[in-house]
Amino acid sequence: MREVDLVIVGGGLGGVAAALTAARLGQRVVLVERSDWLGGQLTSQAVPPDEHQWIESSLSSPSYRELRGRIRDHYRRNYPLTARAREWETLNPGFGNVSRLCHEPRVAALVIQEMLSPLIASGLLSVLAEHEAVRAHRDGERVASILVRSLRTGREVTLSAPLVVDATELGELLELAAVPYVIGAESAAETGELHAPEQADPLDQQAVSWCCALEYRPGEDHTIDEPEGYAYWRDTVDPRWPGSQLSWDDVVPDLLTTRTRPLFVRDTDDDLWRYRRILARRNLEPDFPGGEITLVNWPQIDYWELPLLGVDDATRDLALRRARELTLSLVHWMQTEAGHPGLRLRGDVTGTEDGLAKEVYVRESRRVKALFTVTEEHIGREMRGAYAGAATFGDSVGIGYYRIDLHPSTSGRTYVDIDCFPFQIPLGALIPQGTRNLLAANKNIGTTHITNGAYRLHPVEWSIGEAVGALSAYCSAGRTEPEAVYGTPALLTGFQRMLTDRLGISLSWPEDIRAPRARHDSIPKDVPLLTTTDH
Repeated sequence: MREVDLVIVGGGLGGVAAALTAARLGQRVVLVERSDWLGGQLTSQAVPPDEHQWIESSLSSPSYRELRGRIRDHYRRNYPLTARAREWETLNPGFGNVSRLCHEPRVAALVIQEMLSPLIASGLLSVLAEHEAVRAHRDGERVASILVRSLRTGREVTLSAPLVVDATELGELLELAAVPYVIGAESAAETGELHAPEQADPLDQQAVSWCCALEYRPGEDHTIDEPEGYAYWRDTVDPRWPGSQLSWDDVVPDLLTTRTRPLFVRDTDDDLWRYRRILARRNLEPDFPGGEITLVNWPQIDYWELPLLGVDDATRDLALRRARELTLSLVHWMQTEAGHPGLRLRGDVTGTEDGLAKEVYVRESRRVKALFTVTEEHIGREMRGAYAGAATFGDSVGIGYYRIDLHPSTSGRTYVDIDCFPFQIPLGALIPQGTRNLLAANKNIGTTHITNGAYRLHPVEWSIGEAVGALSAYCSAGRTEPEAVYGTPALLTGFQRMLTDRLGISLSWPEDIRAPRARHDSIPKDVPLLTTTDH
């Protein structure tokens, strides 16, 4: 058995932030990840960051700003940027309009490795890539050990630590460790939420998307073979959609109206190509031989027929296969019927041979039954009142912001896309009931089906993981446990002081942002409002 200070299962942004923070604070950490890339939704799922409009300011986590800065520096050091792009302080490599930092997934994977490299060299951090947890042993209210297995060799190792973290994409350790959890949608009677369904439905889960990277090389032909299921996806019409998903038609999420959004529209940025473009020619010298690259995470590839959780393995495998078929079918349709044969799948950008992302993009996980659950009543503008602001949490361990954005679901529901206020991350939402030494650090925290739609994006997941890593170090130094920190005012104050004074983390929003007098009056005039839907 290998004994350390902290075991983290799952190497997405929450897991990476937890490992980075704990190791920098002197903890001996083992990070277990199924993929050969760390970074989850940013890398192996190939989703450019969707972030709030204050992300470049001190209102974001210093370590998350470090990640973003290192990504920009990678392009400055290694790419033939124009002089103007090289001098651009907030360089956006792709000029995508979904984010101020649209970049290639593989670059983020390299940068994460760079950030962790000195910690690995020091012996404080050990990364078990291409490993998965297969069994967890409980001793009463504690997770005593976790058995992990190499996906390459089958070799097994047992890990043990005072604290363990579930940072997996689907909350897989929760199930292995028999930690109480929720899947799907709770009922309005359970949560009191305005937009919750009348009846609870565990199989009401958000669509997943299998993203891909495309380069545009006009005049060339890179048409792929017709994928299995192509005719089905081309001809099927779903009531949640204006027509076939293999089209330029989609839905405006907050208005539930339809629109046409072509791949290319001259003299405008409102097209699909520029929406998530991750490499733009305008940033590169004219002799750069490559073409522009965009990331396909568009509504057309939302797969909603079958859920991933609460079903048998065969159903889950079928859902994943069909999600891949849908994405490949859209690519083939664009190359053939839509007349763009120069679209070329770029698997080197996503780390695969077929051009798709390494992993499916997951929007919804198992969620812990936590000591505290964030509901729509805490953050939703309609429930709280137009200018009331989000609820304030005395146990805040970070801040975040994103609309409550739920994609069409496996239950037949269409979009739920509603406004909310900039919010705090409460410590109680990271601590499950009935398990003293496990913490949640991904989309598996104590939110509801509704509020998960706001807490699931890149910077919030990072801040959750960062708080978890810091809590491990704080508990170790004070010989205490997470629930004691949550329930003891003096311990909680000490932990929050560690977050603010030592790590520079903001625990609350300025009042004019938390509760603006008008919907957007607190946004600085020199900062354009970003689109925060369709993700």
